[in-house]
Amino acid sequence: MLALYNLIQIIGLIIALPLLLVFVLMTPRYRHRVWRRLGFGLDELIRKNRPDGRQTIWVHALSVGEVTSALPLICGIRERFPEIFIVFSATTTSGSRVAEQLMAPRADLVVPFPLDILPVTSAFIRRIRPDLFILVETDFWPNFLTCLQRRHIPSMLVNGRISRRSMASYRRFSFFFLPLFQSFRHLSMQTEGDRRNMIDLGVPAERVHTLGNLKFDTPGISGNTASQSLPMTLPDHSLLLVAGSTHKGEEEIILQVFARLRTSFPQLYLIIAPRDIGRAREIQGLAAARGISSARRSEKISEACGLLVLDTIGELAGCYRFADIAFVGGSLVDLGGHNPIEPAVMETPVLFGPHMEDFAEISAELLADGGALRVEDGEALFQATHTWLADSRLREQAGHAALACVKMQQGVIDRHLQLIQTLLSAP
Repeated sequence: MLALYNLIQIIGLIIALPLLLVFVLMTPRYRHRVWRRLGFGLDELIRKNRPDGRQTIWVHALSVGEVTSALPLICGIRERFPEIFIVFSATTTSGSRVAEQLMAPRADLVVPFPLDILPVTSAFIRRIRPDLFILVETDFWPNFLTCLQRRHIPSMLVNGRISRRSMASYRRFSFFFLPLFQSFRHLSMQTEGDRRNMIDLGVPAERVHTLGNLKFDTPGISGNTASQSLPMTLPDHSLLLVAGSTHKGEEEIILQVFARLRTSFPQLYLIIAPRDIGRAREIQGLAAARGISSARRSEKISEACGLLVLDTIGELAGCYRFADIAFVGGSLVDLGGHNPIEPAVMETPVLFGPHMEDFAEISAELLADGGALRVEDGEALFQATHTWLADSRLREQAGHAALACVKMQQGVIDRHLQLIQTLLSAP
């Protein structure tokens, strides 16, 4: 499998190399980053920052969501193993920007993740010399994981989850994915369902654990966003609805509901944080068609408007802290939903649609504990939101229940740290 993967890679590079070079050279955001992902400057970076004789843990996350998920784990590692040298990497440009902000005070070194070209991955691993590699959620690269195995460096998957779409792909291409999963010494999954799926794919049961979602142990609950201010100025006695990680097909429903709600609650304001921040102008157009004034976070906001489109990275979790009600996107459309822990951990009552398959167990727990409501369509979203807005006592009770549900699940980081200890202590 690995030989075929590298053969296809070599052929693809030979064919596409001229176009790739032109693209990289003509695109400023890739020009510098590609060189760094090839390893240029890595030796000097390590020489300046790494003292000799310390064990090293390399933690890697794909993009923004995975980077924020990794934050409580990094904090836990730093507290439990203060002498450990922590290297953190991210694959995407946006993920790297967030990693520089969140991880720089906690990790010893933040680096780009290497391109999965065999000599490149081998050089990165040889220079960083990790004693343990930890992958957060996803981003499986054959050459990188193979190089770790060949050097007898243990690897661990944390916060693992398998969506229904991913499960179908993993089954169809099991010849490719199964060796990657089997390369990990331990696979820590978010839920028991995720654990069963991984075992069903053929991973030995003794390697697969259900340790929970890292975000349940967000440091200090809301302390990590306590210094963040609301990105819009609201009048006194206003109410705020935050719709996070929304997708095409949901914003129009949310805006329709918002317009109806404002007839009863003129002090209501809305923040929409689209999953794809490039759709900000499109959402503003939908709002304008309904007579809703709007602004984008990336613009200078001179006064309060009806809607703020959050077209920036890394601010959504902090906005949930100020929200009276939160709606979790990807759930009114059939996309499996997004993580409801983020608003719940901020003591904010949670609404989501019928499609929460990717977070089925977590959403079920919030529903059972009274911290969330499921809405089937726009009319149900209107009714549920109206009920909570009209009764502050009910709204506060739901927020308390959401936070209590999160607290009941805590201890996730400690369970991970115990597993990490066994890997670091192994001969």
